[in-house]
Amino acid sequence: MDIYQHFRSEEHSFIDQVLSWKEQVERYFEPKLTDFLDPREQQIIEMLIGSARDELQLKLFGGGSHSERKRAIIAPYYEEITNNTFNISLIQASYHEKFITIAHRDVLGAFLSLGISRKKLGDLYAGDGKIQILLDKDIASYVQMNLTGIKRATITFEEVSFDKLIEQKSVWNESEKIVSSLRLDTILKEIYNLSRKQAQDLIQKGMVKVNYRLVEDGKFILREGDLISLRGKGRSKLVEVNGQTKKKN
Repeated sequence: MDIYQHFRSEEHSFIDQVLSWKEQVERYFEPKLTDFLDPREQQIIEMLIGSARDELQLKLFGGGSHSERKRAIIAPYYEEITNNTFNISLIQASYHEKFITIAHRDVLGAFLSLGISRKKLGDLYAGDGKIQILLDKDIASYVQMNLTGIKRATITFEEVSFDKLIEQKSVWNESEKIVSSLRLDTILKEIYNLSRKQAQDLIQKGMVKVNYRLVEDGKFILREGDLISLRGKGRSKLVEVNGQTKKKN
C-alpha cells in the first residue's frame, strides 16, 4: 500500500525525513532527537512510527504539560528516556508592561532576526511583564547573549527551571456547521461569520494557515483534523465531517 496516499503532497518531504530517521535508529540502534515539531508533524510522526512500536519507542516533549510545539525522540525500545534527554531549556526575561506592550509576534520576530531556524524554538509566552521561551538547549546561551532588545525594551534573559513555566492551556468551543463544500473559503466564511469575498480576500492576503502552513488558494480542500488559523481571529479545527449531501437534478 502506498503510504503517501494518506497525506497531502506538501507533506511528502517530511514523511521521507521521518522514514529516514526510523531507518537510522533501526540500523544503528541510536536514538534520534528531532527539532521542535508542530502538532501536524507530531501527528504524522506518530502515525509512521506507530507500526514499529515493538522494536522502537516514540516520545514527545515540549517543556510543559500543555506544550504545543514538541521535540520527538525515536529510540530502541530498551532506551531510557527522561525529560532531560530532549535537551530543552527555558529562558525568561521581565519588562515594564506599564510602559510597553510586547506580544507573541514581537518575541518571535526578534528571535528569528538572530538568524536561527524556527525549528529550534518551542512555545513562547509574552504577557504580564514576562517573556518565556522554550528552545534547544544548544542555542540557549547564544540567544541570551544576543537577544537583548524587543521593540523599545531592553531585555535580559536567564535560564530558569521548568517549574517556573507559565502554562498555556488551549480552550476549544465545539460547534456543528452545515456547509456547501469543504473549500477553505467556504469553511472560513462559516467559522468566522464572514462573507465569501471577505474570506477570499483574507486568504489572498496571506492571513490564513492550514496546519501551520500558509495557504493562498480559496479552493483548497480541507480534511478532518486540519487546523485553521486566521491572523487576529484565532484558530479552529475541523474535527469531523459527518457526511455529505448529494444534489438532485
